Amino acid sequence: MVRKKRIEPLEVHEVVGNLEIKEGEIVALVGGGGKSTLLSAIGELHGQGTVLTTTTKMGSDQKGEANLLIRPSKKELTVALGETSPVLIWDRIDGEKAFGVDPLLPKSWLPEATRVIVEADGARRHPAKAPAPHEPVLPQGVTTIIAVIGADAINRVIEDQCHRPLRVAAVVECSPYERLTPERASVLLLNPNGSKKGLEPGMRFVIAITKVSSENQNLVDRLVEELQSFDSEVEIHLVLSHNEG
Repeated sequence: MVRKKRIEPLEVHEVVGNLEIKEGEIVALVGGGGKSTLLSAIGELHGQGTVLTTTTKMGSDQKGEANLLIRPSKKELTVALGETSPVLIWDRIDGEKAFGVDPLLPKSWLPEATRVIVEADGARRHPAKAPAPHEPVLPQGVTTIIAVIGADAINRVIEDQCHRPLRVAAVVECSPYERLTPERASVLLLNPNGSKKGLEPGMRFVIAITKVSSENQNLVDRLVEELQSFDSEVEIHLVLSHNEG
């Protein structure tokens, strides 16, 4: 077997550039820790004409540099899309929580918007998760699913580091008190009851491993090898920890 070339971790702005998200796309971010960071970085890269949103919940402090709109009219959205900043759309804000939009809405923003990026899953700040029956809340017309996992989940006890640990354990077939080894993490990411839930033929599937550092690089390399052994064509991007680089 030919050994795959090692994937180098990059700064988040370099990773989102390498994703090459095209005009007219609806992208859904699912999985664990790092989705909101990727959402903001994609908005910063593409700027004018880009809509950011969620179909679940976000922290109301996660606005970033985007132009925030709450339940905008078509006219309000059109005006905002003409400005240089990306547009962030929420349904409402209640204290520290921002509530997402109906999954039918993002498609209606095209073609006025050049691309729509949707945080379609929640992990309550855990680096890894498995979806509940109602998750992820994929928007209609999604073209790309980006499955996110934090490197700080690898080889850690599932119960301690994962959202919905019993579901994670069921997907990877072990106890929630065992560790999410690189082998188990690869199963979680590629399983149709894990990060591939809702993926349909024709959709692009991408894995983003976030918070990669010098301390966990060996574990990340093992995870990448496991993923490539299951699927030699799987698209993987590694995002450096904020404390690295």
